[in-house]
Amino acid sequence: MLDYLIRNASVIDGTGEPARQADVGIRDGRIASVGEVDDEAAEVIDATGLVLCPGFVDPHTHYDAQLLWDPFASPSNIHGVTTTISGNCGFTLAPLKADDVQWTLEMLAEVEGMPLAALTEGVGGGWTSFAEYLDQLDGKLGINAAFLVGHCALRRFVMGAEGTENEASPEQLDAMKTELRAALEAGGLGFSSSQSFTHDDGDGRPVPSRVATTDEVLALAQVVSEYEGTTLEYITDGCLKGFTDEEIERLTAMSLAANRPLNWNVLTVDSNDPGQVERQLEASTYAAEHGARVVALTMPILVPMNMSFLTRCALTLIPYWDEILTLPVAERMEKLRDPEIRRRMDEAIHSEAAGVFQRFNRYADYEIGDTFSEENRPLEGRKVGDIAAEWGKKPFDTLLDIVLADELKTVIWPKPLEGDDASWKMRMELIDSERAMVGGSDGGAHLDRMLGSIYPTVFLADMIRRRKLLSIERTVQLMTDVPARLFGLRERGRVVPGWHADLVLFDPEEIGASKVRLATDLPADSARLFSQAKGIHRVWVNGRVTVVDNESTGELAGTLLRSGRDTETVSVPAGAVAAT
Repeated sequence: MLDYLIRNASVIDGTGEPARQADVGIRDGRIASVGEVDDEAAEVIDATGLVLCPGFVDPHTHYDAQLLWDPFASPSNIHGVTTTISGNCGFTLAPLKADDVQWTLEMLAEVEGMPLAALTEGVGGGWTSFAEYLDQLDGKLGINAAFLVGHCALRRFVMGAEGTENEASPEQLDAMKTELRAALEAGGLGFSSSQSFTHDDGDGRPVPSRVATTDEVLALAQVVSEYEGTTLEYITDGCLKGFTDEEIERLTAMSLAANRPLNWNVLTVDSNDPGQVERQLEASTYAAEHGARVVALTMPILVPMNMSFLTRCALTLIPYWDEILTLPVAERMEKLRDPEIRRRMDEAIHSEAAGVFQRFNRYADYEIGDTFSEENRPLEGRKVGDIAAEWGKKPFDTLLDIVLADELKTVIWPKPLEGDDASWKMRMELIDSERAMVGGSDGGAHLDRMLGSIYPTVFLADMIRRRKLLSIERTVQLMTDVPARLFGLRERGRVVPGWHADLVLFDPEEIGASKVRLATDLPADSARLFSQAKGIHRVWVNGRVTVVDNESTGELAGTLLRSGRDTETVSVPAGAVAAT
């Protein structure tokens, strides 16, 4: 007998093939049958008018901490994500010495926008090795989860505080390689590292991996080649500023050293600067010409993102702005009143050094969100440009005067610059190729600033009912089979008999996400952005129902995905050719 029989569904199998009407049977966690199914079942579901597809695979999340108190990785789970890849950007919670717990939590709070109070209350510890960390989660997950091994954790574990300042000695590098081998043997998915200017620890110093030499990075990448079903993830300055030739060569060298694909985060697509987009994709082309594989991640939606002058956000990553916005609040406010400081900040955000953050220099398009003073209350929901016209001031001065009246607490929502039709067309062309892949949600990170984890439902809604730039079959494939194959996930990402029953049943006329709101549901009553799913009738993880009518069932059906056992090797043989 089947556990479930889903009748009359429009089945999109994940391969890109056209949808077809079919019944799907589920038994013992697997897809038992697809087609005309007459078997008896414990539960029969009439899916007439609904789409059944594979569960979505999110390739770039930071749920390493959240899964310890929220085994469902919300809100990803209710938006149809059944598998997440965490441990990205070199940041993991293992290996970890007891004396380094506080430093690690403060680093995560700084680089990934996780509330420190929530981390302090929600991360109990109790492990040292990567194997022990994985065991802490095994059997306690509501989704499938795989974890890369972070470079920062390796360096801190071996070198202590010295890892933030010095190159590794040969002996220290050997010790890191030993720890990485142990982590990969335990099931770590691969190796991740950051050498990005955006990443500082809680003390304001570069995170340990930024101090590493290229030789060290390549030596650790080579260790990955020794283990089945592993991969690489990497972020460097050029991911946001534009790649240098040396960075492109390094990305290629890492892929070759590991004989594995490498993905990087995140490609910004803006039709106003098509040359920059193509420059970033040269990393993929160059790698393919040299027998390697480098894949960019890019988001298929405009991610809801708010900012303020009080808390760490994208504004603090702008050159010179970081000097002002990291000062004590009273001193910060004094500086923001200074006309000369304002002039220098405006100059800095328009400079080439600002890189991708130049997009935030269109102050007139900012929308005022929550305010905290009586004089600002009437401004909520209004554009800064309109207010500036009424006040007879420049938009930047208007913006600063507003936030100063709120003692910097004002929530501001920038208008995404890449929302024009030409950018959307370019974005779809890129993710419909092999040089870029859908991803970059940062689920579990930047919790009160941005919300990328809702992208599966929002992307589907856009392609089905709004822009319609891709077929529904291709849209599903980009979020299921494509990432599953990049990471070598065994028997996941397609609706195929015998494969794991990770499935999403949704209404194409309703699929989407609700308005983003602020929720205080993290440990220590910390806040995060949240959005409810729409149109998700059911989600199965390993054949068990985890979501019904957009709500989690609380079922702990997930698998801790271990490399080799749950993944197969995706090598990068010489002679690979990039798609153009």
